[in-house]
Amino acid sequence: MSKRQPSSTKRGDGFFSLSGVFNSKSKTSPLSISLVLLGTILLIIYAFGGSGLLRGRKNVVSRIEGYFSCTFEVPSAIPVLKNAYGGSMKNVLHVGPETCSVVSKLLSEGETEAWGLEPYEIEDADRHCKTLVHKGIVRVADIKFPFPYRPKSFSHVIVSDAFDYLSPKYMNKTLPELARVSADGIIIFTGSPSQRRAKIAQFSKFGRPAKMRSPSWWKQFFTDSSVKQNESASKKFEQAASKMSFKPTCQVFHLSSYG
Repeated sequence: MSKRQPSSTKRGDGFFSLSGVFNSKSKTSPLSISLVLLGTILLIIYAFGGSGLLRGRKNVVSRIEGYFSCTFEVPSAIPVLKNAYGGSMKNVLHVGPETCSVVSKLLSEGETEAWGLEPYEIEDADRHCKTLVHKGIVRVADIKFPFPYRPKSFSHVIVSDAFDYLSPKYMNKTLPELARVSADGIIIFTGSPSQRRAKIAQFSKFGRPAKMRSPSWWKQFFTDSSVKQNESASKKFEQAASKMSFKPTCQVFHLSSYG
């Protein structure tokens, strides 16, 4: 690998020079040039993403990979949720993949206590996330089984993506658990059928395709599960979103906890 060759386009710093391609004596077709440019762009995206320079813009990378995540939208929605719910969001549990990012955002606010429940293994988590797990702030647990929390442990539970990868059979077990551990409400961020048409929601790292369900499907599911939608909270959220120019890509549902 250390041997230098005149025709090589590889540099020691990990990037590629295109001069050898464009200055070649042989004829180079426009298609070949386009493929080289595309490959270079993807390599730069990969390199910068791995170094953390694209942190906070994971939703863009996820779209490229064919995986769309509502979890990446939750941090942007937190100020809107606080505006809608007022001071009642005192201690929040987030349930879903990449929960460390949401918990970190909530903790950075300084006004809300936060915990996370990660439904998938996180061997590739960064140091900060592993610290949250070590402190017990974030737990890794299968959400198809009872949650490791006492009733009404949290004022609110925020869920993102988790339901999109569960069948109704397991959702019927998980939703009552959300209602059990929350005191003042449940907020669910879930994909919409329009995302499927846009070919954003494809096979993910979770081993199965996401299910993008319609608003009417969710309404019937909530009714069958005996969990009521919080119409007042929904209206306040819509008003706050309009005032703060927040346009959610995902569907957002507001549910009442058990009395």
